[in-house]
Amino acid sequence: MSSRRRMMIASMLAAWVAVADFGAVPAAYGDVERDVLDAEAARVAVMAEARSKTVAIFPPEGNGGGSGVLISADGYALSNFHVVKGSEKFMKCGLSDGRSYDAVVVGIDPVGDVALIKIFGRDDFPHAEFGDSDAVRTGDWVFASGNPFLLAHDFKPTVTYGIVSGVHRYQYPSGTLLEYADCIQTDASINPGNSGGPLFDAQGKLIGINGRGSFEKRGRVNVGVGYAISINQIKHFLGCLKSGRIVDHATLGARTASDADGRVIVADILEDSDAWRRGLRIGDEITEFGGRQVRTVNAFKNILGIFPQGWRVPVTYRNKGTSHKTFIRLAGVHDIEDLIEKTMGKAEPEKGLPPGPPKPPEEPGPNDKPDEKKPKDGPEEQPKEGKSQEDHLPKKFKLPFQKSDAGEEIAVPEIVKKHYAEKRGFANYKFNEHERDRTWNALSRSMQPAASIGGTWTIEAEQISGGAAAAKSNLTITIGDALVEYRLPSGAATLPVGGSFAGAVDPQGTGGLLAALSLWRRLIVLGPTRFGDLRYEGAFSLPGLPDNYDVLLGRQAGVACRFFVDPRSGDLVSVEMQADDELDPCELFFADYREQKGRRLPTRIEIRHGDATYAVVVPREWKFSPEAAK
Repeated sequence: MSSRRRMMIASMLAAWVAVADFGAVPAAYGDVERDVLDAEAARVAVMAEARSKTVAIFPPEGNGGGSGVLISADGYALSNFHVVKGSEKFMKCGLSDGRSYDAVVVGIDPVGDVALIKIFGRDDFPHAEFGDSDAVRTGDWVFASGNPFLLAHDFKPTVTYGIVSGVHRYQYPSGTLLEYADCIQTDASINPGNSGGPLFDAQGKLIGINGRGSFEKRGRVNVGVGYAISINQIKHFLGCLKSGRIVDHATLGARTASDADGRVIVADILEDSDAWRRGLRIGDEITEFGGRQVRTVNAFKNILGIFPQGWRVPVTYRNKGTSHKTFIRLAGVHDIEDLIEKTMGKAEPEKGLPPGPPKPPEEPGPNDKPDEKKPKDGPEEQPKEGKSQEDHLPKKFKLPFQKSDAGEEIAVPEIVKKHYAEKRGFANYKFNEHERDRTWNALSRSMQPAASIGGTWTIEAEQISGGAAAAKSNLTITIGDALVEYRLPSGAATLPVGGSFAGAVDPQGTGGLLAALSLWRRLIVLGPTRFGDLRYEGAFSLPGLPDNYDVLLGRQAGVACRFFVDPRSGDLVSVEMQADDELDPCELFFADYREQKGRRLPTRIEIRHGDATYAVVVPREWKFSPEAAK
């Protein structure tokens, strides 16, 4: 035996004796620590559970594909917009149990690259639990699940393990679509085909949807830099996606820049924006936005990018040394027709009409929105996405559900026909009808519309106005088919019903209370299908209230109005009527519902306009009588 071998054996024996003396876990040389084995077993169990929730997505003809993740037992699943856009209205989905299911697109967010689909065939799908992506930190263990390069023809996903290598990353959009704001960067392998799949934390909670990777020379070489859309961003959009709409992202209506001291200031602002009406001006410093501190322009872009159009966010800004707090209603990045055209293409011209003149190149006008989406300071690191990741996937291969190789037209499944309705401006209008009717049914159970509610409403009430030095006075409100009246001892305001409400902002200081009252009654009396143009907009927050509320958006008599309904109680929480796009809406907030003669009715109605409360109405008696005021 050589001296070197004798030394090695002696060293091993010495180590074994030392371990045995201190009672350490390894019972024999080569054993692994018990806690290491336990951690491995826990990790394997978490991943096995997560794999069951992962979806392989294929267009029906099998041309390309991607990934997704189930988020509800009844089959709702998330994926990327760029994965489902090639499928048009339906697709095939495979789960790790080896079975394939029919699925239909529900709603899309083309800017944020997110799609919601509905998978049919079961009501007990395994589904992921949402985590909190704001709690994710660099260095956290994560794993990505999906179908890279469409390897899993048996639908068993690939799982890769890694760490969070960065948070709050910003990826500039391609044009104005596919913007990745506030995303999670990871070194878990994300390759073509992983798009739309889940990023889980170590406990198996869903923290993001994988969408992009940085690839060397735009090839197929993973370099350990992938990006996931944060689940907290998707939480803001999920209610809107269920509406079947093409959902737009938000703009502040102002452009930001860094000043010499590194502060984030307003560099430009539209004077017809809500931000302007809330007091924001050029040179003001934005210190907080959406509940988060703003220290850089990039951070501001990240926060702005997680909100849908119409969301109202808390904003803190500093003007001439004084700090102000307010809520700002965010506008859409796109004109709605522009977004539809970018997503669905141009509308078909009416038959029999000659083609119009060619469209001249667009030039910025004096009233165009400042585009805070465009890079001003240069990106941190920017792989330009000329092609989708999925362009690197196999273009054609035979899937288990395919009966022939090529040339066969794929029939639309009956289940898809039942759950799909085409309408311009919607990804799937069928789901908008479903959510509209669900919201209406909840509201109607609360108000109990019946024959007697179709007459004139009379509300005997007390009006409280003036804040701390409140003045009280008796009030009578009558709302009928032909006239709305708001009568105080000091006088009355009236509005005839039947014409346009555009510009109807009476009584002065309310922003259009009379029109709002008339539209409220119209919805309750006529219901969703006879109201006029009414659709489900999604679930939105309201300033000062803790939850999100279902919103029905109506356009009637030349104005827009929104009805906020509590999905838990069915109570109408707020009505918002905007008589002019450049003016603040009139807002009615209903509270303290109590049962009166079989109906749940509010005993407090607050009337707000802009940042001010016009009055608080405390109803004493409600009358629903055809003879009350005719």
